[in-house]
This record gives sequence, C-alpha cells and structure tokens, in this order.
Amino acid sequence: MEADEKKVRKTGTTTVGVICNGAVVLGADQKASMGYLVASKDTKKILQLEDHIGMTIAGMVGDAMALERYIKAELNLYRLQEGRKIPVNAAAYLIANILYARRYFPYIVQLVVGGYDTAPRLYSFDPSGAVQEENEYFSTGSGSPMAFGVLEDKYRKGMSVEEAKKVVAKAVKAATERDIASGGKGIDIAVISSGGFKKVPKEEVEKLLK
Repeated sequence: MEADEKKVRKTGTTTVGVICNGAVVLGADQKASMGYLVASKDTKKILQLEDHIGMTIAGMVGDAMALERYIKAELNLYRLQEGRKIPVNAAAYLIANILYARRYFPYIVQLVVGGYDTAPRLYSFDPSGAVQEENEYFSTGSGSPMAFGVLEDKYRKGMSVEEAKKVVAKAVKAATERDIASGGKGIDIAVISSGGFKKVPKEEVEKLLK
C-alpha cells in the first residue's frame, strides 16, 4: 500500500479562499509530491472554471484534472443552453452533485470554489459532495492548520482587495514554512470580482510577502 501511494502524484497542498470587499481572493502553494519525492515545484492549484469562477484543488492530481475537465464541460453546456453564465451558487451545487454521484468511489480531492456574480461567494467541499458556503474564509490541504492560524489572526470583514491579497499570501507562506508537503517555487494568487478572474502577477505576489 505504501509503495503504491508513493507512485501517486498528490498536491500535498495549502489553498486559501477569502471573501473581501467586492471580491474573492484565492491562494495556493505550488508543490506536488509523490510520497517523499517532490514531483513538481510549479503545479497550478488555482483553476479558472469560468470568467467569474475559480477553484483551488488539494488531493490527487489525476482526480483534480479529471474533475476540472468534467466541470468545465458542464459549465460550457449550461452557457450554451441558457445563453448566460451560470450563477456561482448553481455552479457550486453542480460540483457538489458531481462529487456526490461518486461518493462510493470518490474523487480524492478537497475543493474551494470562489466566484462573483451579484456578490462575492465562497464554497468548500469534501470528497463526498458535502458543500458549505463560507462567509469569511476557508483553507484546505495538509498546510491548512497553519493557514487557518494566520486567517484567524489577520482576517476582518470588509477588508479591501489589497488587504485580502496580503492576508492570503501570508497564510500560504506560513504553511509552506511548517508543512513539508507545501511549498514550491512560489505562491499563486487570483482575484475574482465584477471584472472577472485575474491572476496576480508573480512580482506583485513577491512584494506582498515582504
């Protein structure tokens, strides 16, 4: 069992989602591991599902990639059939239904979905399809205990996007310094607002950490 697990690529992971004034900010580290081997130092764990929806992944990379393809296909189908983008809460429950349908042979993932339609929204999921709307923040992955410590200390309701980006960066950074499964070359951050899904440039992320 242990030998087989070492062959499976996992994200290890710390991911964070934060609601702020007019946006959702998502953050994640970049390390993927296979047992005690660092399989990748620049794995992308923040996925753009739609122009207004993003998702962070923790768990098995193969399962996450399969889910990404499945979810994107369903969201594209909704747009074609309805002639409009899917509301964020509808997308969240669609994802929950996909996970629930596989509850006996689950996708081994923890997901955080954030988006903006009429307001910023944030949802957390477990592999069985349980979904919870989060009103402030959430973190997943092996580094989440460290990230939650920073979030509990630094988060406040109504904070600006710039403040939220700094909190997310510090939360993920704290996890990479204490969790052996989190790390990589850097930290990815994305902001989802009325202007859509936007990745924060690497240079700006580095400034946030200083």
